[in-house]
Amino acid sequence: MKNVKLISLTLSMLICFLAAAQEKTISGTVTDKSKAPLPGLTIMVQKSKKATQTDFDGNYAIQAQPGDVLIFSYIGFKTQNIIVKQSNIINVIMQENSNQLQEVVVVGYGTSEYEDNSYSRPERKSRPVKASKVKAVSVQTSANYVPSSPSQNVVIRGVQSVSAKDEPLYIIDGIPVKSNQFAKINPNDIQEMKILKDAAATSIYGTKASNGVVVVDTKNGIYKNLSEKELNAKLNIQPVEPNQEDYNTFIENAFESPKMAPLSTFSIDVDNASYTNVRRFINNGQAVPKDAVRVEEMVNFFKYSYPQPKDQNPFSITTELSDSPWNAKNKVLKIGLQGKNIPTESLPASNMVFLIDVSGSMSDVNKLPLLKQSLKILVNELREKDKVAIVVYAGAAGLVLAPTSGNEKQTINDALEKLNAGGSTAGGAGIELAYKIATENFIKNGNNRVILATDGDFNVGSTSNTDMEKLIEEKRKTGVFLTCLGYGMGNYKDSKMETLADKGNGNYAYIDNIQEANRFLGKEFKGSMFAIAKDVKIQIEFNPKQIQAYRLIGYENRKLRPEDFKNDAIDAGELGSNHTVTALYEIIPVGVTSDYLNTQPDDLKYTKVKETDLNYKDELATIKFRYKKPDGDKSIEIVQVIENKAVALEKASDDFKFSTAVAWFGLKLRDSKLISNTSSDNILKLAKQGISNDTEGYKAEFIRLTESAKFN
Repeated sequence: MKNVKLISLTLSMLICFLAAAQEKTISGTVTDKSKAPLPGLTIMVQKSKKATQTDFDGNYAIQAQPGDVLIFSYIGFKTQNIIVKQSNIINVIMQENSNQLQEVVVVGYGTSEYEDNSYSRPERKSRPVKASKVKAVSVQTSANYVPSSPSQNVVIRGVQSVSAKDEPLYIIDGIPVKSNQFAKINPNDIQEMKILKDAAATSIYGTKASNGVVVVDTKNGIYKNLSEKELNAKLNIQPVEPNQEDYNTFIENAFESPKMAPLSTFSIDVDNASYTNVRRFINNGQAVPKDAVRVEEMVNFFKYSYPQPKDQNPFSITTELSDSPWNAKNKVLKIGLQGKNIPTESLPASNMVFLIDVSGSMSDVNKLPLLKQSLKILVNELREKDKVAIVVYAGAAGLVLAPTSGNEKQTINDALEKLNAGGSTAGGAGIELAYKIATENFIKNGNNRVILATDGDFNVGSTSNTDMEKLIEEKRKTGVFLTCLGYGMGNYKDSKMETLADKGNGNYAYIDNIQEANRFLGKEFKGSMFAIAKDVKIQIEFNPKQIQAYRLIGYENRKLRPEDFKNDAIDAGELGSNHTVTALYEIIPVGVTSDYLNTQPDDLKYTKVKETDLNYKDELATIKFRYKKPDGDKSIEIVQVIENKAVALEKASDDFKFSTAVAWFGLKLRDSKLISNTSSDNILKLAKQGISNDTEGYKAEFIRLTESAKFN
């Protein structure tokens, strides 16, 4: 009998183990029938009771396994049960439930029996509140029922309309709360919601209620009598720290004459950290710091429909010339690279070292806890032939997991789960140890990579940034690539992260939520983690017969000297499998009068170009590319001539319209002095015209961000 019980117990444990092993990350977007996102919607796994909520853009991610039932529930909408199958992406369109919407109670406009509406004034409980019958009241929100960001507005409409900027007073379980706190309420916790307006509101709550009151009672009064600190903790709202974030300052590229500066040279940049960081500021209802905006990283966050390479080179080249949307007389040249899409089974074996900051500054929810969940997504992509080691640093550096096969996912995840934050920030020792482990386990012709995850608030040597640059430049000689993952806010050091990625054969992403982790480390795993070409440089020579002046949009920190182009010792950017890279040049054609054109001296003797010497009147420019194979030391060069053939903006490709709209938005955020049209409506119009191939909804998200952005 004991043996039977033992066998039964063993089988049960085995079944549980196999079930856990089959778990995967399910993600998607939840919208209403008009495709508007539904933030704050609850998704629960029926069997395990695991639950999560959608973010500002209706995105979610949850661990489940095939056969599990996901329950999607939201006040005002019909609950949906969806069975998990083979796909990792489940997008849901919710249907309105008119019966549930009738549960909203309106008080102050109908005769009511005694009810305790004086939450903040307990001394008035003995007196009933009477109100005359006037008109119905409705609630209008700028997006959905429960706003999920401070930038959204709630407007109570009655006899008179009120401005969307005039927010009502929010009361939860008798406690006056702020809009960002109200936005975090779980809709499933709400038992009743009441709307007060005009005299009914001000008679109870005073002049603060002049724009109406939204009164919420929760089940069991879970927020009653909480202090501000306790309320924020319960709603998972992080305290806003004094802004000690650090960004590299740079000057926007100016127009240059092809007669004075015939060559423009720069390194490609596949980083997109700036876009997700900008998104974080906008979602928090904050103005974006100018130096946080790197236009090229915003443009390169998005994928474009460039053709796959058809020759032996690892990327294809696409160019397009059309009108500048922000300066009507000018043109914009778009250059697009498309990396070769290598099948997963053909990718080389990986030797990865997770270098994780566990110092005291990483204790916030959006730092180490988010970091651990992020890296689990990456672990899920690993194969048996891949291996992972984990190095941590705080006051000192240490190896917490020796190189482990990618099929031992539970072992790796367990090691991650045990990490806790505390101590100082000696990043130099961590970098040294991580590269040592990576070098000792180096795989020839493999993918050797250190993945640094931190808020960037660490020290390397006595002069910090200078010593850090020297250290990382020395380490890149080992052939080990670097990926930087940034987390957190308040003390975030973007400047250090960018420097590390730029100097260390690396790329850089800012992870602001689990959906972004799922995108960068899951959906785009191949492009993020597997380089197909390194030290990719671009050099373009413009034809002065056609062009008075040109300027590179963005890439200020990636510009190179003309002589660096053929110098194989000069580091440049890496291109990943199936990655796209886009660069934009603004051009002032010959014959155009422009306020942005510097007057050229006409008395030069040696640099003056004679018009009769120019025999290339049909050419706009000649563009050259140089790259190395991931394990190579010698560059390969590609040359392509760009014809002077422009199309009108309305006939330009969707890729051209959307990429220039993103660049335009970035230039406006930076308060560029080189754009004449700064209309947000025009930016939105162009973006909407160019929105296509948006299966993941990122382009639609950009449109929503543009609509809600605050400008300095």
